[in-house]
Amino acid sequence: MDSQYFKEYYQLERSNWWFTARLEILKSQIKELSNNRTDLKILNIGVATGATSEMLEQFGKVKSIEFDENCFEFVKNTLTIDIEKGSILELQFEKESFDLVCAFDVIEHVEDDKLAAIEMKRVCKNNGFVFVTVPAFMSLWGQHDVVNHHFKRYKKFELEQLFSENGKIKFSTYFNAWFFIPAFLIRKLTNSFPNIFKRDGSGSDHSMFKLGFLNTVFHYVFLSENSLLKNKISLPFGVSAMICWNKK
Repeated sequence: MDSQYFKEYYQLERSNWWFTARLEILKSQIKELSNNRTDLKILNIGVATGATSEMLEQFGKVKSIEFDENCFEFVKNTLTIDIEKGSILELQFEKESFDLVCAFDVIEHVEDDKLAAIEMKRVCKNNGFVFVTVPAFMSLWGQHDVVNHHFKRYKKFELEQLFSENGKIKFSTYFNAWFFIPAFLIRKLTNSFPNIFKRDGSGSDHSMFKLGFLNTVFHYVFLSENSLLKNKISLPFGVSAMICWNKK
């Protein structure tokens, strides 16, 4: 993550429609996974500026991990969450340490995603869960991915292949489906005409648009998918993908 972006990211995670709707969707999935428990031992990897860790605290005790030095220092000095600097490729925990292991839009940042999956499964307890989200479809690749230092975007079957052993996939799906076509068109236009679509600050997609009241509209459009996802209806496409894996 570019150093300027994590400062913007703190505000985005708590106000931008994409982050706020996604957070509600993640919360719904974890509520079902946890069976309403509030005593889980949770590992949240790649926490960025900590909004997901703050959400996870209602389900138990959360250990947060962040690799980026600047972002880690920012969160450590800004929030009161339990955070350590570390890498998803070398988790400094004993095997079977956590009931729930989360990595929300993280593994696309590492080239060796197979090792990342192995490490998450290693520290997950038997009968525990690993919950992962990633950006979907290389056809949506753009400057936003470059700014965020992504290695790839995923198809659902590629994500499922990472979790095909030593457990059971409880649920996998694409999500943010309603915005797939708009995102596809915007990425194609901005990739073709970068001088027309100006980016401020870090250069992420979020820097191109001042949404105003549309921020609330987009939040509820995205969140409308939640009723389908809560009923484990797998969507055929989307801007993102998720998987919930149960260790057996």
